[in-house]
Amino acid sequence: MPQFDLSAPASYSDYVPDLLGEGFEQLTITPDDSPDYEGPVVSTLVRHLAEGPSTRAVLYVHGFNDYFFQRELALNYGAHQFNFYALDLRKYGRSIRSHQRPNNVRDLREYFHDLDAALARVRAEGNTTIVLSGHSTGGLIVSLYMWYRKAKAGVAAMVLNSPFLEMHQPWLLRKFGIPMMKRLGARWPDMALKANLSPIYGESLHRSFQGEWDYNLDWKPNRVFSMNAGWLRAIRWGHAQVRRALGIEVPILVLHSDRTARRGHREDVFETDVVLNVAHIRELAPWLGTRVTTHALEGAIHDVFLSREKVRAEAYRVLFEWLGRVLPLPTAQLGVA
Repeated sequence: MPQFDLSAPASYSDYVPDLLGEGFEQLTITPDDSPDYEGPVVSTLVRHLAEGPSTRAVLYVHGFNDYFFQRELALNYGAHQFNFYALDLRKYGRSIRSHQRPNNVRDLREYFHDLDAALARVRAEGNTTIVLSGHSTGGLIVSLYMWYRKAKAGVAAMVLNSPFLEMHQPWLLRKFGIPMMKRLGARWPDMALKANLSPIYGESLHRSFQGEWDYNLDWKPNRVFSMNAGWLRAIRWGHAQVRRALGIEVPILVLHSDRTARRGHREDVFETDVVLNVAHIRELAPWLGTRVTTHALEGAIHDVFLSREKVRAEAYRVLFEWLGRVLPLPTAQLGVA
């Protein structure tokens, strides 16, 4: 795996209105490593400010076959006096460009350039207490980032929503098929792999099918974007680091469903994780750091904040109670002028 210079600056556009509507803005980041093996790369930072002045912020990173569209998540953080930022990583969502293959990556550390630039901007805007959050593959990426960057990241806590810490595949495929494809990825990173992920998860989310959410199906299709061997190799490298224990020192909250769906049972899609095996999350989450809190949410789906209303209300309760315990009080509450 190549080593990266993480100190070089990025360039930023001005903020413009974001597609999520009133109160949401976005800017484009050109990271220091642009262009890459496909050409110029960018990432996109979306911002929604708290309801009152605040020096607390959260930076959220989406999952695979995903981008940031969760207005409700941002509004809940804002109501609890957090400035909310979300990062569409390179080749995802707002950051996809016509010359790129969506989601294409050969080393997960490529994303560290995007995170460095986003966090630098968040700090430059006056935020001094920062929470780093990630969903699914985003949870894996931000965990590796914190391990790699250690104290230099300047992050006070982490919130992981169903982090992708292991492949949810049959034992035989994980032990023999995936290692073979990983080796092929070292030589032929662009070799296409067949994605065997069912479209039922996406269909359970989007309001055009069986769900309640509206988002761009070109950026988050029900039948996921194709994968390649280079992507698989990068993911398995990340999984291997987790199993060696990352030793992250800041407090970490890991939220996940209480159950994984039984294969072939479509009715479970609204109250179980149909993407990952929650047993893997329970097993591997303690290896992330020294202060890990895990919480299983009854009836949650893969993205716990897209679950049914009662479940996500409980997820928000757990989240903000935990943040209240682990973060220092804001300056205003300490009575400091």
